Amino acid sequence: MGGSLRGLFYATAVTAIVAVAIVVGSRNLAHFDGALVGYTFAVLFAAFGITYRYSIWLQRPPTALYWRRGWQVFFRPKYLLHNIVHWPKRVFTDFAFNKFIFRRGRGRWIAHLLIMWGCLLAVAITFPLVFGWIHFETFADNLSWYRVYIFGFPTFSFPVYSIVGFFIFHGLVWASIIVICGVVIAMRRRLRDHAAGALQQFGEDFVPLILLFAVSVTGLMLTASYSWMKGSGYEFLAMLHAISVIFTLLWLPFGKFFHIFQRPAQLGVSFYKEVGKFEPKAKCRRCGEEFASQMHIQDLIEVEKQLGYRYEIGSGIEHYQWICPSCRRCLFAISQGKLWQ
Repeated sequence: MGGSLRGLFYATAVTAIVAVAIVVGSRNLAHFDGALVGYTFAVLFAAFGITYRYSIWLQRPPTALYWRRGWQVFFRPKYLLHNIVHWPKRVFTDFAFNKFIFRRGRGRWIAHLLIMWGCLLAVAITFPLVFGWIHFETFADNLSWYRVYIFGFPTFSFPVYSIVGFFIFHGLVWASIIVICGVVIAMRRRLRDHAAGALQQFGEDFVPLILLFAVSVTGLMLTASYSWMKGSGYEFLAMLHAISVIFTLLWLPFGKFFHIFQRPAQLGVSFYKEVGKFEPKAKCRRCGEEFASQMHIQDLIEVEKQLGYRYEIGSGIEHYQWICPSCRRCLFAISQGKLWQ
C-alpha cells in the first residue's frame, strides 16, 4: 500500500471511529443538538485531515526513523524502568509546563502556556457538549438543581446558583479570557520583536492568532448578549462565532496548528537522546575524539541513503558522518587552502 493510500485508510478509519463515538456516546443522537451539526462536520473533517497529514508525516524517512527508534529505546529492557520513571516528569516539563519554550524567552513561554491551557480547557468542555457526550437535566421535582449525564449515565448533581454551577457554566468564559491574554502577549511580541519579524509569515504566524482571538472574542460576546443584553444580536453573534470556530477547525490540518499534534512525538526524541548518552560513542575517524552516539551516527547514515544523499569517502573513513564537527571545520579550511594555492 502506497503512502497516500495508507494515509487515506487511516484517516477514513479515524473519522469513522469519531463518528461512531458521537452516535454511541449521545445514545443514538438522543442528546445530540442538531443546531451544532456544522461544528460536528467540521470536527470530522479536521479528524480526517489531521490523521492523513500525520500519517504522511510519519512516513518521511527522518520522522519514520525517529518514531521507530523512539519506541525501541523506550522499551529496551536495559532502560525500560528508567524510562518509565522519567516519563511523567518529561510529560509535565515538556508539555504541561512547556519548558522547551521557556528557554527561548519568558514572554514567549507565558503566551504559549496561556494559549495552550485555554485551548485545552475549551476543547475539554466544547467537544463533549457538541457530541452529546455530556448534557444537563433538571430534577423533575426541583428545577434549581442540575444533574450531569456523561454518555447517558447520571453522575453528580449541583445547585444551579452555586459556586460549582458558576464555574461549570462559565468554563468557556474562563478559557476565552485565558486564550485572549495569551494571544495579546504573542501578538505584541511578533509586532515588536524585529528578529522574529524577519522570519515570520502572515499565514503561518498571524492567522492562527487571529483565528484564536476571533473564536474567543465572539464566544465572550455571546455570553454578554444573553447575560446582560437580553439576547440582543444573539443570532448574528452565534453565526459569527460558528464561522470562526468552523474555519479554525478546517485550518487545523493545514496551518501552524498542526504542530500541536506533532509535539507529542518529541517525547520519543528526548528518550532517544538520553539513551544515546549511555550507548557506545562514535569516535572521530580523524582525531579519535568521541562526539556522538554510534546509534545516532548510524541512523543519520541510513536516513541520508534513503533520501538519496551519498557522503561516502575513502581513506578508511567510510562516511562523512564519522568526522566530528571540529574536524569538519578543519577539513573545510584545508580544502579552501588547497584551492587558494
